[in-house]
Amino acid sequence: MWQEDVLWVLEMTSSGVARSELNIGWTGGDVIERQGLQLNYRETRGERISQVGLISILPHIPKVLDSDHICDPSEMFERFLCICDDFLKVFDIARYQESLAAYFCLSSHENINQITEILLGESRAYVFFEKSHGDMHSFVRTCKKLREEEAARLFHQIASAVAHCHDSGLVLRDLKLRKFVFKNEDRNLIKLESLEDAYILEGEDDSLADKHGCPAYVSPEILNTNGSYSGKAADVWSLGVMLYTMLVGRYPFHDVEPSSLFSKIRRGQFSIPETLTPKAKCLIRSILRREPAERLTSREILDHPWFSSDVHASSSGYGANDKDASDQLVPDVNMEEELDTFFS
Repeated sequence: MWQEDVLWVLEMTSSGVARSELNIGWTGGDVIERQGLQLNYRETRGERISQVGLISILPHIPKVLDSDHICDPSEMFERFLCICDDFLKVFDIARYQESLAAYFCLSSHENINQITEILLGESRAYVFFEKSHGDMHSFVRTCKKLREEEAARLFHQIASAVAHCHDSGLVLRDLKLRKFVFKNEDRNLIKLESLEDAYILEGEDDSLADKHGCPAYVSPEILNTNGSYSGKAADVWSLGVMLYTMLVGRYPFHDVEPSSLFSKIRRGQFSIPETLTPKAKCLIRSILRREPAERLTSREILDHPWFSSDVHASSSGYGANDKDASDQLVPDVNMEEELDTFFS
């Protein structure tokens, strides 16, 4: 453990590397992510965005680095800890184990983000995760919608991550496309980015009572009851919303007014374009069932014949000739607020 909790930034300049102190008032969960040769950090007080090249956590201020000192980047490599390819999240030292409890009780899985290192300071814990290459929400929004072949390959990985969590006694609660990120630049490998919203079950009972999540992905039973509901079945509903959005290019239930959106979700009525294959339609309908007990489980989803079918010929991509193209738009963030906002 470091004797002092000092985080320094080495900013890339045309002359080399200039040192400056990173004093941004972090709160737990703020993310620093590497993009290319630089890192982005978000300042919690002031909305300032800065680009930095190297970050180091040091026990003290090095004498060799006066405020205006410039040195060659190669000098810094052995002197500083360089974050090259990982994401960093910062947590309060007193709560980081609680925040990361789901990671500690879950065995490794190829479609779930892994912690690569934890550094402990006096007051903060610096937790490093594997690098990622953009999220699924942004990807679908850019593509408008996905061909069935591509959607099947990606959605199987998504469902596999959820099934592994469910089998291990975790309910994820806030599932949405934005929570899944790409593992590689080719964007054909997916992983669940975060487990920080996951609930650790005690025994086989997956009953939950909180209204936690994103309005566009919330299940009818969460809106319809003041009592408990099946957390795993609610996760499966969110999977159905994700699959529909990937294939159709818009949410199955959408409205600018939250009250109208919730009414549509409660009714559980939605339409599926005829351009989708019968097996794709079957899987969507098997997941987006109004009654939780009638939905497939996350493990059963993986065995659906859609994943082994030939969807090359009958699936269509997005283009100018699509009759409903103007209606096929995944919203940016307007319907991705926390559900607590509407039930507080």
